[in-house]
Parts: sequence; structure tokens; C-alpha cells
Amino acid sequence: MEKGSLECVRKFSTAPFLLKTYMLVEDPTTNDVVSWNDDGTTFVVLQPAEFARDLLPTLFNHCNFSSFVRQLNTYGFRKVRTSRWEFCNERFRKGEKELLCEIRRKKSWVSKKQHGPQDSDEDQRSLASTFSSNYAVLMHENKRLKKENEVLHSDLTTINTKCRDLLDLVTKYSCAKAEGLDHKPMLFRIILEQVQGQTEVKNNNK
Repeated sequence: MEKGSLECVRKFSTAPFLLKTYMLVEDPTTNDVVSWNDDGTTFVVLQPAEFARDLLPTLFNHCNFSSFVRQLNTYGFRKVRTSRWEFCNERFRKGEKELLCEIRRKKSWVSKKQHGPQDSDEDQRSLASTFSSNYAVLMHENKRLKKENEVLHSDLTTINTKCRDLLDLVTKYSCAKAEGLDHKPMLFRIILEQVQGQTEVKNNNK
């Protein structure tokens, strides 16, 4: 009797992975990263790198997108399109959270291996798909880091230029003061010349 009760509870319980995934997709504040499709029958990871970096650690304690995709596969989700990360399971739908308890985890790879070479081919395809997804995420993250590096390099160049200009200005001011000249007019003249020079450069670039 006790065994039958445990099996009943197990049958109608929902896996934590499914609940957490449903929470991420349902959250309207993350719609720019992950959201339902128009009719709520699939969900789309719009920005895999941001999804892995910012959202996965909040509920799954890791930031591995390929691991997340593998988990989806074990619960019967399939990738709908090759052009984007859109996943479908007939019992994973917007506004129908009660259906989650009907989603069952697939048998382990060891059990499948005993059924023959066809299952082995499927496993190989799954591994290839996982490798491809992981590579795509890494490429996307690499591009993002390169852009950030370019921006930082540009900012550093600008700061170095301003530092040199400021040092030149201080040097001129110090020399004028040491020679006993009227340094205030000289300082204002230097600043005025620099401003006029910048204005002329901007006008020439227009």
C-alpha cells in the first residue's frame, strides 16, 4: 500500500527542473532574454549568452547553457527551429502550469544503449547537437567581449590624450610662472587657443 502511494505521488509530482524553467519563461521582466512564442506553445531563448550568464545561476546554480539544453532533451523537449533556440513540449504551455506534472523524464542513456544501434545513433546526434549549441554560445560570448574590449580601448585612448593635454597645460603654466610672466592671461590664452582649435577641427569634419 505504501509503495503504491509513493508511486502515485511520484506520478503526479513535477520535476524541479521543469518548475524552474517555467518560472524563467513566465517572468515578464526577462522577456528580452527568454519568452513564450506568440501562441504560448513554445518558448524561445532570444539571447543564449545572457540567459546562461544572468538567469541560469539564479535558479540552477550554474551558467552552462549546453547543460540546460541536455536537461530539456531528457524531458522530451525538441528544438523547433535551427535558426534560433526555440523549444517545444506539448505539455509545456503558457498558462497551463498544471500540465507540467505529466512531463516525464526519459530513460537513461545506459538503458537505451541496450536496445540497439539506432538508439546509439540518436545519442551521437544528441551529443553533436549539444557540442554545436555550446560552440554557438561561446562564439556569441566571444563577439560580445571583443566589442567591450574595443570600447574600453577607445575610452583608454581618449583618457590618455586628455592626460597628455592636461600635463602640457600644467607644464606651460609652470614655466610661465617660473619666468615671472603674467601667467593668468597666458593660461587663459592657451585654453582659448585649444578651444578654438577643437572648434575648427569639428567644423572641418562637418
